[in-house]
Amino acid sequence: MRKPHCTEQALLKRRDVIKGGAVVLASAFFPFSIEILNAGSAVAAPPAPSGTGEERILWNSCNVNCGSRCALRVHVKDGVITRVETDNTGDDRYGMQQLRACPRGRSMRQRIYAEQRIPYPLRRVGNRGEGKFERISWEEAFKEIGQRLRGTIDTYGNEAVYLNYGTGALGSTMGKSWPPAATPVARLMNLVGGYLNHYSDYSTCQITVGMPYLYGGSWVDGNSLSDMENSELAVFFGNNPSETRMSGCKAKTLQHARFTRNTRVIIIDPRYTDSMVSVGDEWIPIRPGTDAALSAALAYVMITEDLIDKPFLAKYTIGYDEESLPKGAPAGSSYKSYILGQGPDKTPKTPAWASRITGIPPARIEKLAREIAGARPCFICQGWGPQRTTNGENISRAIGMLAVLTGNVGIKGGNTGARENAGYKLPMATFPTLENPVKTELSCFNWYQAIDDYKQMTATTAGIRGRERLIAPIKFIWNYAGNCLTNQHGGINQMHPILLDDKKCETIVVIDTTLTPSARYADFLLPSCLNLEEHDWTSDGDSNIAYVIFDNKCIEPLGEAKSIYDICAGVANELGVKEAFTEGRTQYQWLEKLYAESRKAIPELPPTLEEAYTMGVYKRYFPENHIAYKAFRDDPEANPLPSPSGKIEIYSPRLAELAETWTLLPGQAITALPEYIPNPEGAISPERKEWPLQLIGHHYKQRTHSTYGNCWWLQEVAPQELWINPIDAKARGIEFGDRVKVFNGRGVSFVKAKITPRIMPGVVSLPEGAWHTPNAAGEDTNGCVNVLTKLLPTALAKGNPHHTNLVQVEKA
Repeated sequence: MRKPHCTEQALLKRRDVIKGGAVVLASAFFPFSIEILNAGSAVAAPPAPSGTGEERILWNSCNVNCGSRCALRVHVKDGVITRVETDNTGDDRYGMQQLRACPRGRSMRQRIYAEQRIPYPLRRVGNRGEGKFERISWEEAFKEIGQRLRGTIDTYGNEAVYLNYGTGALGSTMGKSWPPAATPVARLMNLVGGYLNHYSDYSTCQITVGMPYLYGGSWVDGNSLSDMENSELAVFFGNNPSETRMSGCKAKTLQHARFTRNTRVIIIDPRYTDSMVSVGDEWIPIRPGTDAALSAALAYVMITEDLIDKPFLAKYTIGYDEESLPKGAPAGSSYKSYILGQGPDKTPKTPAWASRITGIPPARIEKLAREIAGARPCFICQGWGPQRTTNGENISRAIGMLAVLTGNVGIKGGNTGARENAGYKLPMATFPTLENPVKTELSCFNWYQAIDDYKQMTATTAGIRGRERLIAPIKFIWNYAGNCLTNQHGGINQMHPILLDDKKCETIVVIDTTLTPSARYADFLLPSCLNLEEHDWTSDGDSNIAYVIFDNKCIEPLGEAKSIYDICAGVANELGVKEAFTEGRTQYQWLEKLYAESRKAIPELPPTLEEAYTMGVYKRYFPENHIAYKAFRDDPEANPLPSPSGKIEIYSPRLAELAETWTLLPGQAITALPEYIPNPEGAISPERKEWPLQLIGHHYKQRTHSTYGNCWWLQEVAPQELWINPIDAKARGIEFGDRVKVFNGRGVSFVKAKITPRIMPGVVSLPEGAWHTPNAAGEDTNGCVNVLTKLLPTALAKGNPHHTNLVQVEKA
């Protein structure tokens, strides 16, 4: 049965059970229980509103990692949040649209008063992962963490200290948790010699690293989504903004872009997504991990039917044909040769060839190629799902090639093949975190190897940047506002023994608001504030709008929670750098300083920070759509791309060199061209005889990744379910709502089945982010996809291949 609706008083109460002198925090929504020794009195719940005080409405935001930051209007009475509403400013015309929160943001009160809030500082007393802690004071926490940090640095050096990936507090100024270099933790570490950093992120690792080999630079830009108003056709490869960025601000942009010109939209995805429901005209189902094969077949039709933009290719690219190959490239290595089967593999990339891989009929591939080439212009873009596979770097470049072949780069209504531009931003001043003296970086995903076997991690085996090889193991982890120690990381069951061993990584400090699955591995578990419990501001934007939301301190922090700034200042004091860290300022005084600096660039802001907090939201309209690489298109000689040649490098000499010099795992490859590379657990893998279904994960209304994963309001609205096609369900005797077992050689997860034709046969999908909840046998009971994913970095980016999994499904 579903949990009944709580009364206001029940919502505000913790569930603290006394057992043998210890307090055990547990409920139906805890992924594990925590036993707190010497807990003393439990944290008092905030009082229910008495009805005597005056209700206030204060501005704040939902600043989680969904691609949006939305305004909240928080009703507070007698120090208690009673209601959460959203933006009501302006007339909601496009360009100044209301920053309306989705159901997640409107459930913020559940996050604030969650049963899983960490009540006070805790220190591990049992084995790591056992869930036994004891209550300590903040003074004890600061002293012991400072001593451990100093001991780690003195013994192993600063490169043994790692700031783990965490995006639970995004968009804010003082409370920011990502990127690590912008956090207060980074400022603290930079004052004591620096830290081991990571590059890229779990969302975009393969496209971030792979696609710049086509266009150059460190990130490939795209046209703004609003520029789709100038497109005749839009083709979305795995791009699903209606679900991934479902706030009112972003949704309004999508609707504006689609219906201003009545642009036709084709969506290529294994699922019939909410974007297909809201703006799509046609769904083309595709097997996961095969977008590069489809792109190659589309290119085959375009080339053989003379549908390509030859003048564009001749002027702006290298490596399309044999005549434009860069010096040193072997004969037969051009893109045209690869597509026509005149290269080393001697395989023409015909629609029939691609159909066997992708599951798309040859006739539909042929028609799609003509539609893309014939549209004037065509907005070709990809989301971040397709690249999250073992061959994702090549997928990102292969999709980009469709925009290159058709000359849609640098023009209105066109695009680069990348995801749409993130939008305009206001020049708000940021908290200075200083420069990291350590220049060594590793990929955001394979940090676990630096705990387990750092000596094998070099520039050519593990993509280490800044030096030839790691010189120290990771011995100390800061994990602030992140659930990537396990839950959002791949191969949870393989990560588990690495994290359990405190002789490998000696200290893990988890700073968070909530008892997440990652919190079980903490040596020190520190309660931080939610953004409604501190002053800050959140800045963001979209295609034609930029804005800042001034986050009021709506209530006092619950329990003994502190801001990340104050936590870092406390540790800084133990390390003798408090004055350098704070510069004599409180958090609010820093905000006043930064606000004064911001007003120099944005004089229209209110004169004082206090007035800004009263105003709540400031918006600015930008009428021009962003056109990626327009200057390059207009004058490539004066405005070359940041690639070695200054042009679009269809054949990449840099990748050809890496292919010769890097040491890769069996089945992995780096290719100079954006070739199709079969996934080891993909559509045509021999392993499908034992594990016949391809498993992916998708973003879901219930959560932003794992944030809001403990909100039972949202669990009722959008329960965790395995999407499975009726054909596959019938073959297994599964009916709608049945509890099913999803499993492979890496793990087991139990979840209810959602039987729907909105996912293609042979593919199943678990919404990502569900909290890992193992039973006594170690089997997950909550549909957590990452007990089934791989602990295997990709070849080039060393990223997370979370959509490359084969499984079996049975009725439980």
